[in-house]
Parts: sequence; C-alpha cells; structure tokens
Amino acid sequence: MTEQNHQRDHGRLIVQGADQPGIVASVSRVLAEQGANIVALDQSSSDPEGGRFFQRTVFHLQDLSARFDELNESLKVKLGEELGLAFRLVEAKRHKRVAILVSRTDHCLLDLLWRQRRGELSMTVPMVVSNHAELGEEVRRFDIPYFHVPVDKEKKAAAEKEQLNLLKGNVDLLILARYMQILSGDFLEELGVPVINIHHSFLPAFMGAGPYQRAKERGVKLIGATAHYVTEDLDEGPIIEQDVIRVSHRESAQDLQRKGADVERTVLSRAVAWHCDDRVIRDGNTTVVF
Repeated sequence: MTEQNHQRDHGRLIVQGADQPGIVASVSRVLAEQGANIVALDQSSSDPEGGRFFQRTVFHLQDLSARFDELNESLKVKLGEELGLAFRLVEAKRHKRVAILVSRTDHCLLDLLWRQRRGELSMTVPMVVSNHAELGEEVRRFDIPYFHVPVDKEKKAAAEKEQLNLLKGNVDLLILARYMQILSGDFLEELGVPVINIHHSFLPAFMGAGPYQRAKERGVKLIGATAHYVTEDLDEGPIIEQDVIRVSHRESAQDLQRKGADVERTVLSRAVAWHCDDRVIRDGNTTVVF
C-alpha cells in the first residue's frame, strides 16, 4: 500500500549493514534526541551472528526540511562512523522523479501514468522517451513531454548519448516499460540512478519473439511477470516483485497475452510503488522489501 507521502514533516530512514547489538537503540536514540516521533518501523536480520541487518523507519519531526541537515549529520556520526552502517535519510513529501523508456507496447506505460495521475504512486514523471513515435499522442494527453530517440543498431551509442542528455541529472529512477532495447553497461554507469525492468515469466521460459504462441503450443499452465533492477547482465538483476496466474488449454495465445499484460501491469506498479516509498533495500544481487 502506498503511504500518504504528502504528509508534512514525515521522513524515512533506511539502514543496512553488518548486524550487531544496539542498532535499533542507536537509531531510536538519535531520532529521540532530535525530537522525532517514530510512527512505523520494520527490521530484518539474515543472521544475528555475522548476518546482515536491514531497517526502515518512518518518523515525524517538526520542521523536518529545516532540520534535515542537522539530523543527517547526527546519523552520520552515530550510524556511519561508530557502527559502520550505510543509511539513507529522505523526506517523504519529496516524490521521486521517474522517467519511462518505452517502445511500441503501451499497457505498462499507460497504467503507470494513470496511477501517477490518480496519486497512487509517489512520483512525478518529467518525461517519457521512446525509440518509436507511435505513443507520443497518448502520453501528451497526460501533459507529459514525449521524446522520440530512434535507435539504429549500427549507431546505438549515439542514441544512448542522446538519451543520457535528456535523463542525466533530471531523474531519480528510470523504468523500462516494455522497452525492447538492451541498455549498455556504460549507459547504466553514467546514468547513475536505479533502473527497473518488467518482463514476462513463463515456466519454462520462452525467449525471443512470439513467446505466448510458443507457451500455448507447449501447454503452459502458469504465466507471470518479474520486475527487477537492471544490471549489465541481462535480466539477472535483483528481483523486486513477481506474480503468476493459472491458465489452461482453453485460452488462446491472444488470451495468454492479454492475461500476461494484466500481470505485468500489476507487478510493475507494485515494484515502482515500493521503490518510490523506499521500501526496497538492495543487498548485492538480492533485495529486502518492507
């Protein structure tokens, strides 16, 4: 469920690192000393002896914006220097700036834009970028700029440079809403923000063109979708969310594709909502989702 992030003076503190005694007490002490009131707290440890610790705390602090730097410095001393922990402090009212990359398929894109317009996602959308021009009119109906950047396989580096000129420094998250191009490692490194991808998940998997027809031919009984962070290794990044639905011999390939699109929309919107609410903590090639 998306939080009421518009609430004034609410903050989030995300902590991770080597598990050790006193972490929860230290977090609570720093917040209490600053006059903050904790309103929600989730924590997890992979092992109390030598494991990894994760914590997400939501708190209220009067005049948080004005006191943000002071609180951040106190946390840096206590958590960073004394306990050797990594942490992120964010203001809940500051929505993530999210750009969307898309090709010709529109179901994930339009679902995200509709949810954002209804206030279901804690994000703003400064732009949609596509390697095709077809969806421009649909996107502009949401009063969102649409940039067409063609991608020629012989000049892909030039296209990525143009995309980076649009995106770099202007977004906090990039979503691949059925963007049918592989991003290079250089692009991901220079962009410097998380990237979330969505793709169908069959058991067994069917790569390439026409997956739903081949799924039908093999008698697949489950179809689904996976949302994950993007790394240089194709579709191997940390998984955020997955879901499946049952199908049978009665469905046509078109039915499977329609139901698959429904799952993709749901899984992607959950993953984006959780990321924008700072519920997802990456740890190597895995995730903790609170």
